[in-house]
Amino acid sequence: MTELAPPSPPDVIPVETSAAPGTIQRRARGFLALFFVAIGLFTLKTFLPALLWGCVFAISLWPLYRYTEQRFGRSEWLPVAFTLAVTLIFLIPLSLVGVKIADETQSVLRWIDDVRNNGIAMPEWVHHLPVASTQVTNWWQNNLTSPQRLSHLLHSVDIAHSMQMTKQLGSQVARRGTLFAFSLLTLFFLLKDGEYVIHKCLVGSHRLFGEQGENVAKQMVSSVHGTLAGLVLVGLGEGAIMAAAYISTGAPQPLLFGMLTAVAAMIPFLAWPTVAFISLLLLAKGSMIGAIIVMALGSVVIFVADHFIRPALIGGSTKMPFLWVLLGILGGAETWGLLGLFLGPAIMAALHLLWTLWTAETPEEAQSEGEF
Repeated sequence: MTELAPPSPPDVIPVETSAAPGTIQRRARGFLALFFVAIGLFTLKTFLPALLWGCVFAISLWPLYRYTEQRFGRSEWLPVAFTLAVTLIFLIPLSLVGVKIADETQSVLRWIDDVRNNGIAMPEWVHHLPVASTQVTNWWQNNLTSPQRLSHLLHSVDIAHSMQMTKQLGSQVARRGTLFAFSLLTLFFLLKDGEYVIHKCLVGSHRLFGEQGENVAKQMVSSVHGTLAGLVLVGLGEGAIMAAAYISTGAPQPLLFGMLTAVAAMIPFLAWPTVAFISLLLLAKGSMIGAIIVMALGSVVIFVADHFIRPALIGGSTKMPFLWVLLGILGGAETWGLLGLFLGPAIMAALHLLWTLWTAETPEEAQSEGEF
């Protein structure tokens, strides 16, 4: 019996590669990681604002949370308490505003009914205007004191369009409420596992960017803390001072307009039109002295806050010129909305640090610029 020889193996043609197999694998893993990061961000694009807000809340509260944890000890209820406190900080003012709006809606409906039947009486201050008093008086009498003209104006409002706007408003409120709930959930887990998250971020930063990556992260965190103090806390202070002025001068709904002024004051230059609007309301009520007091006090408070307090708080924490801070705030608000008030300065803080590192003339200067 003759044994069959085994088949000869096929000829293997060697393939020359310009890179070692390890290099190819590292590049492939890098591209695969970038692909999954991109597709993950695309999947979570609807919830990214909520996640970013949760990170902003956690960064802002982390020093206080660490101090409380060191003072009273670690507890599973501590992140719950902080998350509940943040919830109440937002929900209590919104509830008060909602109650006030409901009350004012009833008053507005009664006012519309009265205007439809009797017109709008001309206030006394119109006769005392220094300029164009006669023209304003004639226009008011021809257009606003006549019930027929006002009734025609009120009936010309598109009811269907108003209903559509109401539905859109309800949809936006539901969407914002859902995102706020996810922000609170993100805040809870970041506080609960904060040390673990910080450790992992530092390890990843050192592997990818070295020591300078940690410095950039510290600069961005400092910008968030400075923005919290310079925008939010200063804005609340301005709102409290102006609310006291509104109460003393007899402005309508002083607490509601005080909260509105506080929110507007968190954005540079936006408090001016708010204070001017309250002054006009006081002027319409016939309180010219009150309108002058509110406008004068508001101008002083806003000028001091925008030109002295905010630059010191925000620029001092990041060692960044106030022009960079201002551009970050306004550009961030324009691009990202309210979230941009924190993201904009953080991005500009990172760019400012990178600029100082790139333009350093010696390694010692770069090291001193990167230290905090």
